[in-house]
Amino acid sequence: MLKTVWNDWHRAHGGRLVDFAGWDMPIQYSGIVDEHNAVRNRVGLFDIGHMGRLLVTGPSARAWVDRFVTCPVGQLRNGRIRYGLVCNADGGILDDVLVYGLDDNTVGLVVNASNREKIVAWLQRDPLPEGINFEDRTLSSAMLAVQGPASRELLEPIVGTTLADLKYYTSKFIDIDGAPCLVSRTGYTGEDGFEVILPLDKAGLWERLIEGGALPCGLGARDTLRLEAAMPLYGHELSEEIDPFQAGLESSVDLSKPDLIGRDGLLRAKADSSRPVRVGLQLVGKRIAREGATLLHDATVVGRVTSGTFSPTLQRAIAMGYIPRELAAIGTRLSAEIRGQLVEAEVVPLPFYKRGAMTAG
Repeated sequence: MLKTVWNDWHRAHGGRLVDFAGWDMPIQYSGIVDEHNAVRNRVGLFDIGHMGRLLVTGPSARAWVDRFVTCPVGQLRNGRIRYGLVCNADGGILDDVLVYGLDDNTVGLVVNASNREKIVAWLQRDPLPEGINFEDRTLSSAMLAVQGPASRELLEPIVGTTLADLKYYTSKFIDIDGAPCLVSRTGYTGEDGFEVILPLDKAGLWERLIEGGALPCGLGARDTLRLEAAMPLYGHELSEEIDPFQAGLESSVDLSKPDLIGRDGLLRAKADSSRPVRVGLQLVGKRIAREGATLLHDATVVGRVTSGTFSPTLQRAIAMGYIPRELAAIGTRLSAEIRGQLVEAEVVPLPFYKRGAMTAG
């Protein structure tokens, strides 16, 4: 298995490690609920070195990347970040990615660990145009996430500069211990926070953040946090069989780009109202409808759960899944089959949790 630069630290400090997309990653330390609550109330620290980090450089880097991702890249201002999708010819989602406009000739991409090799191959399926340089920097760099309402207060004195000017979905290079590191105001938790891409030899930043008060968190808490915030996870809410319009991600699709790979498939998908759509569900009681649980309406199977948990923040069972569009109205009553028993469920607004508000009823 692949290992991040902090793998030995995880083992030495009680991390429970699992195989995640070929990486040896911590799923928890002190406990998922404890770590989840630390992020919601204070600050948590995640090793996200398994995420793919790709770099495209050259005078036409933006135009080249623009063909592969659904979000507009050509006019992306330096320092701005966009959420986008890489789609196949039929409009199915190959991956969801973050696109960084680093400078006029440089674009960064952060992709899911499980899809890194697939996306690298997809981007290089044809010979690279003259003047375009493509690098996979995943194994030659590190990446961590500082998440929670106290994240800026913790991070600023450690990196030695203000981060107040760094707005949501923007990034800038900051000198940390003599090396340029990319700091972005992004995350996968629904809280304020930052992600840092840094050289491997600057990995000491991890321990300094913990000494400053950050609680180390694993992938288990990352999953419950992102589910409360209704952030889709590839392999659950997203796949090559699901298009962006089903997933509720149409705001990240720019169909005005004539050269967008998959555009024709996306146009067909947008016009097809027969396909199931992603919804949020609140269940009665504490039983959890896990991935794959059957959803029923009037005793008829109408869909399946893609992610489910008992929300530590909301103190109720929540889930996301796909059901027919005509049943997706808020308030629709369904049932979820859990270990042979039917549990009442209701379609509720997404996200379940938003900073300063709890949106599930």
